[in-house]
Amino acid sequence: MRTDLFDFDLPEDRIALYPAEPRDSARLLVVNGGTLDHRRAGDLPDLLQPGDALVLNNTRVIPAALEGVRVRGALRAGVDFTLIKRVDQGRWRAFARPAKKLEPGDRIEFGAGLGATMTQKADAGEVELQFDVSAAELDAAIAAVGHMPLPPYIALKRGTATEDAASYQTIFAAKDGAVAAPTAGLHMTPELFASLDARGVSRHFVTLHVGAGTFLPVKTEDTADHIMHSEWGEVSAETAAALNDVRKRGGRVVAVGTTSLRLLESAARVDGSVEPWAGDTAIFITPGYRFKAVDVLMTNFHLPRSTLFMLVSAFSGRETMQAAYAEAIRDHYRFYSYGDACLLFPAAAGAG
Repeated sequence: MRTDLFDFDLPEDRIALYPAEPRDSARLLVVNGGTLDHRRAGDLPDLLQPGDALVLNNTRVIPAALEGVRVRGALRAGVDFTLIKRVDQGRWRAFARPAKKLEPGDRIEFGAGLGATMTQKADAGEVELQFDVSAAELDAAIAAVGHMPLPPYIALKRGTATEDAASYQTIFAAKDGAVAAPTAGLHMTPELFASLDARGVSRHFVTLHVGAGTFLPVKTEDTADHIMHSEWGEVSAETAAALNDVRKRGGRVVAVGTTSLRLLESAARVDGSVEPWAGDTAIFITPGYRFKAVDVLMTNFHLPRSTLFMLVSAFSGRETMQAAYAEAIRDHYRFYSYGDACLLFPAAAGAG
């Protein structure tokens, strides 16, 4: 499909630079066919049914933004890195800015004794770093020198604040490895979980270590030419069995975030059941995709021409989502990672 079909104009002042406080006070646009309902994230229990199941991504964001100095003989130059995917115990792929200052073989110093060698350079500023330490020692060193990797549409406007270490992390984050937050989960609070429990909505966790490439705009003219970055994920046997039981009893699977949805769809069989699964996924969902494992989707508002706006267009219909986003912009909803959310129901068969 043509990428420009997924474009829209977003005023700069609609981009949220700080999260709602409390988290569940964020606005929630309910999109069900041609019907739009303006609610709050805290209303989620009223919008679901007893027996439904929430699926949340329990990945934990690591401090993946690193400030480095390239050392080449007597020459030194500052370079910023955002780690995007672990290759092995001692190597990471990363985005470098400005990448033009780097060549394979360059030494990078990050401070606190952490150093690396740049071993590869690819397109779009992507490089590979071989660190001098590995495994747990590397994890500890990154934690000591790194910063929370806020998306550029936030970080370039206001920098990183101390509060972001907590704000850009879900309250249920458990497994280190993401370099971007599963942002729909940021709206969850203990009080909202308690209300969902009282409503009879069960809660289940999967893990997808979100990479920064997920949020990049598609630069090809046709979606078929876009190459997705892969991300590692896992659906446990316990979660798969629980979700299959929910479906058998007539409940709905409600994915909190596109990361949860993409992982469940990667683990789904043709009949819609979910199997235990672990590995890399580069699933790219565009209109025409047949969803198998997810019945309802809670997600934030996404960038124009992004793979995530294509995904929600596949789920609820492209024309429906264009109309919903236009309404959200008119009504001053807050967009992107720290912004408001949508609760999406699937498009009717044949909807555009």
